[in-house]
Amino acid sequence: MLRILLPVDGSEASLDAVRHALRLAAEGLAASYVLANVQEPATLYELVTAHDPDVLQRVSAGAGAHLLQPAEALLRAAGVPWQREIASGEPAHVLAEMIERHAIDAVVMGSRGHGAARSAVSGSVSHWLLTHAPVPVTVVRHVVRSDVE
Repeated sequence: MLRILLPVDGSEASLDAVRHALRLAAEGLAASYVLANVQEPATLYELVTAHDPDVLQRVSAGAGAHLLQPAEALLRAAGVPWQREIASGEPAHVLAEMIERHAIDAVVMGSRGHGAARSAVSGSVSHWLLTHAPVPVTVVRHVVRSDVE
């Protein structure tokens, strides 16, 4: 059984990637999934004003859990085996660590999430994983469908 990493940031593109992975399972791919959300590290301002690192960690974990809810509902409805991980740090590097830690066989992810401005400066997470991940990476592009016939 393949282990597939599904990075989710709450964007429609990341949910499209989950739907794509589930279509593969429906067509016979035997897989289990690791649903992942990586929260950006706290800013210096947040560190100074929070006074308590545990508060920042709880807020970050809560935000990650909230962003994973729609993807978790899709996986639950499909009845496939899955687990979740919420982490904090630089997303591309944290996802690379997850690949190793969970013995991931492949990554299925959306092409562009919420970090578009940041990605323009530092390069997108999907591009980084495409060039550095030790496993195949499938990038699912969000397509806006028209209801016009």
